[in-house]
Amino acid sequence: MAQRYYTVSWDQLHRDSKALAWRLLEKGPYRGIVAITRGGLIPAAIIARELDCRLIESVSIVTYDEEKRGAPRVAKPPVAAGDGEGWLILDDLVDTGTTARVIRALLPKAHFATVYAKPAGKPTVDTFITEVSQDTWILFPWDTEPQFVAPIVKSAGK
Repeated sequence: MAQRYYTVSWDQLHRDSKALAWRLLEKGPYRGIVAITRGGLIPAAIIARELDCRLIESVSIVTYDEEKRGAPRVAKPPVAAGDGEGWLILDDLVDTGTTARVIRALLPKAHFATVYAKPAGKPTVDTFITEVSQDTWILFPWDTEPQFVAPIVKSAGK
């Protein structure tokens, strides 16, 4: 289990995804976008709008069950993307790079971008916006709901 949690709001995810779109603009144009389900779907929608990209494919690689990591399994391949030439792969986060390596094998010629990156996975992607520490679990808006949280000083035992 992660030692730290970092909560990302819908607004922040939208801003960070749009910042990623600005960075990707100069690297395009792209024939299409491959969204990695499930986390890459929302950033892919935002970036597809910003880059005026209408062709969207998805790939489903199951790696996590809640917070427990397992062996990656391709549940749905990105057939329309071929070898990835001219395509943009999008995900919310690269953690250890396990999923990224599977995607890279499927689409070796694609440009791979994530909104967030951890140090262990950073070398597996081409472009990202924000780096977070390896021991941080990002709580995305689709995984959370608003509730009271004690001040940091109380949880640190001070």
